Amino acid sequence: MTYEQLIERLDPTVYRNLRQAIELGKWPDGRKMTAEQREISLEAVIYYENRHNIPEEERVGYLDRGAKAGTACDPSVQFRQGDRPDVDPDQFVEVKS
Repeated sequence: MTYEQLIERLDPTVYRNLRQAIELGKWPDGRKMTAEQREISLEAVIYYENRHNIPEEERVGYLDRGAKAGTACDPSVQFRQGDRPDVDPDQFVEVKS
């Protein structure tokens, strides 16, 4: 059985359990997920959501940009130098986690 076939046949309950385990960082029985388990589970969940056409707003990692969509606060908007004279680049601070 290929990875694609496995994801195609994945039970919705298993998908929901994987999502919850990723969110909480532990398995349903309380054991902590390793970084590798979390990574593999996240890949499976993302693949499942794409394969089963889960609506974008219900997918893992979805961010509702709401009123900020399309503004300078939206990181998906790219501005070229000189496009936004009202934006002072010194007022923004990059935060790294």
